[in-house]
Amino acid sequence: MSDVKNVKVKINGILVEVPEGSTILDAAQVAGIRIPTLCFLKDINAIGACRMCLCEVKGARAWCAACVFPVAENRDGTPMEVYTNTPELIASRKKTLELILSNHRQDCLSCVRSADCELQALCREYGVDQYKFGKPDMAPDLDESAVHLVRDNSKCILCRRCTAVCKHNQFTGVIGANERGYDTHISSAFDMPLANTACINCGQCIAVCPTGALTEKNDTDKVWAAINDPAKHVVVAPAPSVRAQLGECFGMPIGTNVEGKMIAALRRLGFDRVFDVDNAADVTILEEGTELLNRVKNGGKLPLITSCSPGWVKFCETYYPEFMENLSSCKSPQQMFGALTKSYYAEKAGIDPKDIFVVSIMPCTAKKFEVQRPEMTATGYADVDVSLTTRELAEMIKLAGIEFTKLPDEVCDPFLGIASGAGHIFGATGGVMEAALRTVYEVVTGKEAQPLEFTDVRGVEDIKEAEYDLNGLKVKVAVTSGLNNAAKLLDMIKSGEKDYAFVEVMCCPGGCVNGGGQPHQPGHVRNYLDLRAERAKALYSEDAAMELRKSHENPEVKELYANYLGEPNSHKAHELLHTHYTERKVY
Repeated sequence: MSDVKNVKVKINGILVEVPEGSTILDAAQVAGIRIPTLCFLKDINAIGACRMCLCEVKGARAWCAACVFPVAENRDGTPMEVYTNTPELIASRKKTLELILSNHRQDCLSCVRSADCELQALCREYGVDQYKFGKPDMAPDLDESAVHLVRDNSKCILCRRCTAVCKHNQFTGVIGANERGYDTHISSAFDMPLANTACINCGQCIAVCPTGALTEKNDTDKVWAAINDPAKHVVVAPAPSVRAQLGECFGMPIGTNVEGKMIAALRRLGFDRVFDVDNAADVTILEEGTELLNRVKNGGKLPLITSCSPGWVKFCETYYPEFMENLSSCKSPQQMFGALTKSYYAEKAGIDPKDIFVVSIMPCTAKKFEVQRPEMTATGYADVDVSLTTRELAEMIKLAGIEFTKLPDEVCDPFLGIASGAGHIFGATGGVMEAALRTVYEVVTGKEAQPLEFTDVRGVEDIKEAEYDLNGLKVKVAVTSGLNNAAKLLDMIKSGEKDYAFVEVMCCPGGCVNGGGQPHQPGHVRNYLDLRAERAKALYSEDAAMELRKSHENPEVKELYANYLGEPNSHKAHELLHTHYTERKVY
């Protein structure tokens, strides 16, 4: 029985009960009333800075910031009374928005966030005069040094969401507020270019930015050029989580699986072959699972830590280089897919690898960094030529005039297009671990796991632990996501407090479903809906409905090993599918 006390509060005359310690913003949500915010992110950034959420509390001497003001009953036991939409409050919010626009570059018609901008939406809602205090000739203030993003401080509203998520979720804290007063701006220490910092390219700052101040570096022009080049054979493949998020860009409910329509759209964009990175995820399981068993049996370095997430890998190279030997030598599924396309597929199709242009569709901005790593050139050419985010793919679909919601459901091309349910769940935190356990359990015990689902490693908890008995071999595992959590877990392993055989780490909180390249959702959605869990449901539902649910039973993967690679961890597999890591300096 919970000992948390509930308190009563009236929001615009609506009586609600909320747990003690709740804020006015929380209570308004329960009452079905949205109070506007621009800076607030629940559990991450509660600073009351934007002043959009000011409310009137009966009896208070001044208006209160709803995002930080706790509700409480009056001394006589009557409910606190709050008003959120008086004429005075509405006028105040309108003036606040006009003042924000006074220092904001207004190229809204061509801005990548147009119609998807929280500031723009509120300005439209409150009917602001954009020219009242504005500077129509304001110039861009750009940092384009990083491989994955562009920062334009002329569109920054100093909400500090980006700095909060960088520090509190992702450990690195490489950006912050510089200068004071009117000169305040978001930048790195000493205003150095972002590329010169220890940024790990995760793009979580982009995901939470309410305006166009932070955007991914757009690579769609390179893809259009390749599609329109008759000398290029252009191959595309989406990551697991893209099919569970792309629909959001076209007004579909969060967590809708649009795999069939996505494939249809890719064909209509002009790609020569539409494959599936999930196929390479199945290959990853065979390579990584074999690596784990070899380390366990032969006294290798443990725990083995997954290497699918490039933001996590760069984080390890930068902040925890002592764990580089623990990292699996496996490339990520993206890079395995590219290497196999330019070797195995190229041979079978009779195409020179130099003429194959590989495009991946990813939930992740760190993939833009990964494709440029010099070691990712198994065939002498880049494994993957361009990595696009989910948002960039949606932009291409819209530009091509494709009516996404009306498309039929189609399937990937054969050869590298069949994937198991285990490959699909890679997009959720715990998915790589579960996929590996399904295969490793069966390889070691010779029996099928009953049930097949390893639910102990599912969910969005900070750190999940489990232990499994594989014919007397006890295997302890751990799963985490978000780099603050990763740092905590690594510190516990380093101190000897924890001891595991296998660890899964994903860079972004909740895994790829919450990646930095996924569709934007406004703060009022992020604050009261767990996007990670809702999006992950689509992947687990797809897996549950499939007959093929184990990586080692994928017929295309079986053929790959039988006719090309030989066996997992073979010499040829190492040449194509494995890599090495580089210690990086922290500035």
